[in-house]
Amino acid sequence: MKMAHLMEDEVFLAYSTYATIVILKMLLMAPMTAYFRITRGAFVNEEDVAGKSEEEKKKMLRLNPDVERVRRCHLNDLENIVPFVVVGLLYALTGPDLSSALLHFRVFAASRICHTIAYVGALPQPSRGLSCIVGWVVTSCMAYRVLSVTLHL
Repeated sequence: MKMAHLMEDEVFLAYSTYATIVILKMLLMAPMTAYFRITRGAFVNEEDVAGKSEEEKKKMLRLNPDVERVRRCHLNDLENIVPFVVVGLLYALTGPDLSSALLHFRVFAASRICHTIAYVGALPQPSRGLSCIVGWVVTSCMAYRVLSVTLHL
């Protein structure tokens, strides 16, 4: 299939839209981490506190629970969004029904947004766990579809 034809395919366009949404969400975690580092005064690299007195450096070179929470959320994004993007592309190329594809893509995107809100907002469990599992199940279902359509032994 030529690229021009892909850009006319509604499933591929839906995939492109939702993949971009979750990638942008993941990319925004880096500035969020920087914001938390700056506002909490918690840095991990010597060069980040250059020009400060030794006493100030000791106070600033430390781990902060809020910063670490955002970093773990970002790591979880990497562990889940990257597989979604790869499997989602393969899934889109298998020719699923638009309604089925939209359901997969929308549920995954919503699960990642809910996961971030639950993680960064420190909402009680099982909110974070359930949102993560929902996204994992969506990616697994798409992977099953890819294998069931393409498997040649």
